[in-house]
Parts: sequence; C-alpha cells; structure tokens
Amino acid sequence: MSVCVDNMKLKIRAAILVCGALSFCAIFLTFHQLPTLHDKRTRNLDTQDGRRSFEEPVEMPHIFTFRKRLNKSNYTSENISPEMGKRPLEIKNLANETNEDIKDQSDSINLENPHFDQPNQRSLKQPDTDAVDNLNVTNEYVDKMLHTLQTSNGLKFNFEKTKYVPYKNFLKLQSKRTRRKGMGLPIYINYNGGPVLANWEKFHKGIHQFGLYMDDDPAVDGIMEDMSTQQIIDIELKEGGTQLKLMITFSDEGQSLFKPMRYPRDQETLPDHFYFVDFERHNAEIAAFHLDRILGFYRVPPTVGREVNLTGEIKMLAEPKLRRTFFISPANNVCFHGTCSYYCDTGHAVCGHPVMLEGSFATFLPPERVAPRKTWRNPWKRSYSKHRKAYWELYDDLCGRVQEKEPFSSGRRLLDVIDMHIFDFLTGNMDRHHYETFTDFGNETFLLHLDNGRGFGRSGHDEMSILAPVFQCCMIRYSTFTKLVKLYLGPEKLSMLMRDSMKKDRVNPILNEKHTHALDRRVIKILTAVHDCIRTNPYTDVIIDDFF
Repeated sequence: MSVCVDNMKLKIRAAILVCGALSFCAIFLTFHQLPTLHDKRTRNLDTQDGRRSFEEPVEMPHIFTFRKRLNKSNYTSENISPEMGKRPLEIKNLANETNEDIKDQSDSINLENPHFDQPNQRSLKQPDTDAVDNLNVTNEYVDKMLHTLQTSNGLKFNFEKTKYVPYKNFLKLQSKRTRRKGMGLPIYINYNGGPVLANWEKFHKGIHQFGLYMDDDPAVDGIMEDMSTQQIIDIELKEGGTQLKLMITFSDEGQSLFKPMRYPRDQETLPDHFYFVDFERHNAEIAAFHLDRILGFYRVPPTVGREVNLTGEIKMLAEPKLRRTFFISPANNVCFHGTCSYYCDTGHAVCGHPVMLEGSFATFLPPERVAPRKTWRNPWKRSYSKHRKAYWELYDDLCGRVQEKEPFSSGRRLLDVIDMHIFDFLTGNMDRHHYETFTDFGNETFLLHLDNGRGFGRSGHDEMSILAPVFQCCMIRYSTFTKLVKLYLGPEKLSMLMRDSMKKDRVNPILNEKHTHALDRRVIKILTAVHDCIRTNPYTDVIIDDFF
C-alpha cells in the first residue's frame, strides 16, 4: 500500500514539473514575439515623407483590457458605443515646433487650391513656464493661412485693413454686423420696478436672446461698482456643489454668488491633480468675465473682486448653521468651512488674514421661477474618472454623430459649443460638463458660460484636448475667427487688453504675468488648429459665417 502511495506522489510531482515547464516556454515565446507583432501592426503606416498616416487605426496592445474599460465608460452622448468608433483620436498639440518644421509645412501649402496638405502630428511637449516671456508672438503657419485667405477672398478676409484699427473700434464694427438685440425675457417686457431701477434690475431687464447684455450697456459697469462697494445685508449658504459658496444680498436688494480665495495668485495646479479635484479659484471667475467681455461674447455674468470682513460682514449676518463652522486657527486667523459635498471641513477651511478675506462676487441671474433655464449635457463632457476616458477622447467621430441630433442638426448650437470650448481653452478650464440656456428663447440662443473657477490653474500648460470640437468638427464661427486674428495681429494683444480691463478691479492684479502671456500663446494655437483644418477642407466649410 505504501509503495502505491509513493508512486502516486511521484507521478503528481512529475506532472507539476511538466506543466510548469510548458507554461514557462509559452510565456517566453509570447514575449519573444512581441516586437515582431508590433512591427506587423505598424507596417505600412508611414508615408513617403516620413509622417505617420492617420487613415488606418493603430491596434493597441492589451486590446481586451482596453475594450473592457471602454464598456464601463461614462459616455457623453446617447446610443454611442466604442465599437461604433472609426479610429482612436489623435489630439494635435501645436507647441514648440522648430523653425525648420514650420518652414517645411508652410512651403507645402498650395495657394491656388483651398484644399491643403495633410497636417503633421504635433509634439505633445508643452512650453517651459520659465520661457513664457520669450515666446514668439507670430507663427508662420498662421501667417501663411491669413495670406491665403486674403488672397482667396479679400472682401471677407481683409486683414490688412483692420490690422491697425484699435480693438475697441474693431469690436464695434463687428457688433454692427453681427450683434442684434433679440427679444427680451417675457417677464420683463412690461416690468416697472419703480421710478428708479437699480443696476441689477436694469441688467436683468437687458438680458436678450443673443446675450446677457449689449456691449454699450451702462448697467454692467454700474452693477460692478455696486457689488464692489455696497453694504452686505444678508448671507446665506448655498446648498449643493462640491465647494463652499455663499449667496450675498446687498443694500439695494441685488444678489451675488461669493466664492472665497483659496489660492494665492502664484500657486498653480499640481500636474498630478485631476481637473475634478482642484479647488475653484476666485480670480479665475473674475478673469473669465473680463475675457468674455473682450471677446464680445457677453455670456458670463458681471463678476468683481472684493475683500470682506469675516467677523463684521460674514459671521455677524450668517445663519446659525454657518456660524457654527467658524473658528480661530493656530495662526490666530478667523476661519470657516460651511457645508457642501466635499471640501467643507476643518481641513479645507477658508481663512482670513487675520479677518479680511478676498473673494469673487458674480451677479445673480433672474430667479428660475421667472426666467427658467434649461441644463444641457456637453457632448464633449469628460468622464470624471481616474480610470476611464470619455468617448470623444478615444474616437474622433463624435461630431458627426452629434450633428445628427437636435439641437445640433440645425441652427447655431454647434458653433456656440465650439465658442465655449475656445473660451475654455484660453482659460484652461477642463470642467465644462454642462451648460445652460434660457428656456424662453428656445434653441436659437446663446449658451451661458457659468462656473469658470477651474480656469487659470497652469500657465505653462495648454490643454489641447479642450479644443477637441475644433479638431473633430473642423469648424469655427467667422466672427470668433476674425476676433482671434485681430488679437493675433495686434497691435493690441489679448494680454494687453486683459491687463487694461482687469486693472479697474479692486483686487487687481487678478492674474500674474505668466497667465496673461499664456493667453497670447493660446490664441496662436487656436489659429494653428484652424490652419490644420483648412489644409484638408475648403475654408468655406471651416470658417462659418452665421452672422452671430
């Protein structure tokens, strides 16, 4: 009996050794074959000039794991699955090309034919933040494109004529052509608030179908002055959201949304932080309003900076629930944290110096009970996940699918979304998951650019994925394009106009010089993206004039 048992043990050991040897051989052969498999995947993908063709999808290693993650992704459009995609998206980054590369590609443009050569894939390297001041303010790509457009249609693209026109005058010329005052909010048609209207009432009454205000509306400057100087008479904690916000009421009964200062001007977002975990910046809200006004969009509510006394203006007027969150820090500063979803605890408290705290004040829009708004999901919304990407980050066919559905299949909506992403690219805001419109105006109206606090976080990094709608749709509004061209040609650059506009604010400087210089750099990158689209499409299909 013992002999049989010993024989059985020997057989089991022998079987284990054989299986182990076979497994080792299989693993060795698999890894040995990987370079060959990779060569087969990438074979014939290089063109004669050494550039990789994007006409064929490149198979990804670990494809089964990749698909498994895709099936769990939070897609931003209904009835879209990753299996329906055409090819992986290659986001083009236009930073830091050499002069030789620029010259080679510029020389390849055919001035006689609006169909240009296939663009190169760009390097993903970002410019050094220490070299921001030394960046060239011109670009041969853009110069060649402007020359071609002016040659093709000098009446519509007469850049030489407007080159030396002051930007404010240029914007007025644009407004005569594109801006028109549509219908106002129905609730205010017969509104009579008394013999003298407060500035916030004038602002609400002036909201119309094509913008929050007209370019020459005096109520805007008036409401900014009121928010900067008027006495605060009531404080209310804004429920919901991930971060602390307060609803402020002034002595004229106007209201604003207060966001406290979290970061000093020079503190930038850490590279390892996701866009959805960063604190909102009060100065980004202020700068976004000035940028919106300079671009002539008029889609951001008036926003100003102001210092408040935490004990004399906030705690004294706060409701008990909010007052209980006040405390004195070990550095003898007055702090509080309020209540919200994530960042409202002692470890994320907001502190004064010792009692004064800076913040942004954005004027309230009319209450939704009198001017209802509709919230729309942004088709280019991100996944808000550490592990998954959104559909458009992996496949570049989302634009065509979006255009098959209302309200993108007709009207102005798609160009408005592209405008919104151009605006967000200039500020560096990756947190545009939804947008709103006034319900009374239907679909033929502007988009509200609210919640801009996650902009201006990294001055040396240009997040090219924000421009995905421009790359994927190859479209830009004519009025937006001409404004960017004017800001590129000067003589007044966007950085100069922003400094001049923001210097009137009481907490100026709003942005440091690295962020203002970044605006000029990003204007060039937007125009270079348009250049790439024009190289493969007729310019009439890329630059769309819808008279807005």
